[in-house]
Amino acid sequence: MHIENFKTQSKSEFQKNKKLLPKLKNLKGKVLDVLFENAHDEQFKKINCLNCANCCKTTSPIFIQTDIERLAKVFKMKPSGFVDTYLNLDEDGDYVLKSSPCPFLNEDNTCLVYEERPKACREYPHTNRKNMHGILNLTLRNTLVCPAVFEIFQDFEKDFRK
Repeated sequence: MHIENFKTQSKSEFQKNKKLLPKLKNLKGKVLDVLFENAHDEQFKKINCLNCANCCKTTSPIFIQTDIERLAKVFKMKPSGFVDTYLNLDEDGDYVLKSSPCPFLNEDNTCLVYEERPKACREYPHTNRKNMHGILNLTLRNTLVCPAVFEIFQDFEKDFRK
């Protein structure tokens, strides 16, 4: 799916995806985690992030202190210099990028700091983690950013319709 088509389609399907949340929230125990993990594995057999990088182009990860320290070393900077150069504090008190796209995104959609990237980048789109119940609202928002998350919700909607 071309990124512009994805953006249009994900916006038009957002309300339908939102209606799926109560059904997902009703799944008990680890059932939801396993459901998402399996769907995650299936989608990432088909989707190559390097063809998209929409997450890197449109959103910022949260940078925790260990991310800041690790990346400051990469750039031979003090952590405070890294923060001053690249980050802002958001309304929640989290460090996020000052600008988008990510300043570490190369033209070919690879990451300049891939081996040292922030924890949030390593874990994105968070669809193969434990306790999916706790991040369902974030995951719904990610249907607007990540084609894989969007497709996971599309598949779930078909499954729950049966």
